[in-house]
Amino acid sequence: MTLTTQKLTFEEYLKYNDGTDTTYELVKGELVPMSLGTGKHGELADSINFIFRQEIKQQNLNWVSKQMIIGVRSPRGGKLHTSRIPDVVVIPELQWQSLQNREAVIDLGEPAPLLVVEVVSPSTRATDYRSKVSEYDVLNIPEYWIVDPEEEKITIFTLTTAELDEVSYAEPEIFIGDVELRSTTFPNLELTPAQLFS
Repeated sequence: MTLTTQKLTFEEYLKYNDGTDTTYELVKGELVPMSLGTGKHGELADSINFIFRQEIKQQNLNWVSKQMIIGVRSPRGGKLHTSRIPDVVVIPELQWQSLQNREAVIDLGEPAPLLVVEVVSPSTRATDYRSKVSEYDVLNIPEYWIVDPEEEKITIFTLTTAELDEVSYAEPEIFIGDVELRSTTFPNLELTPAQLFS
């Protein structure tokens, strides 16, 4: 559901305040309110964020994992502005520090997040599986997880170098049941969909 008919620029989006606590994504210049997910949606995002934080600590990485507080600007639609707020974002700690005194949105031309996660809800299914795949691909985000509680599966897109040295997402890997996930960002991660969805 879009809120405005007047198109907003990215700069107008960053300054937008309607006096409510509603969080908005900007999609092709239009405000799209982010619906409050189910308890299960929030619990999955929280669990993934916790798992990533543990992994970052165990591997002694200078990264942070943040839940629903970092936006990612996309060049989708040419001149029409788009900015997403993934459920979980992993970025280097220095990049997180650079966002402390401004809007926490990774802008075009800035280093892409290391990994983003979207937890599917009925209202976001098509967007998570279609639009965001192409947007995150264009931004060269190395790894994109789609966590689907309805189908109890995790789909992982990973950047690869194709012919002519073009970087794009390879065919996604789909994990279900007791099959251990394979993550290039967290190669030592020991996690199965069955564990996450239990």
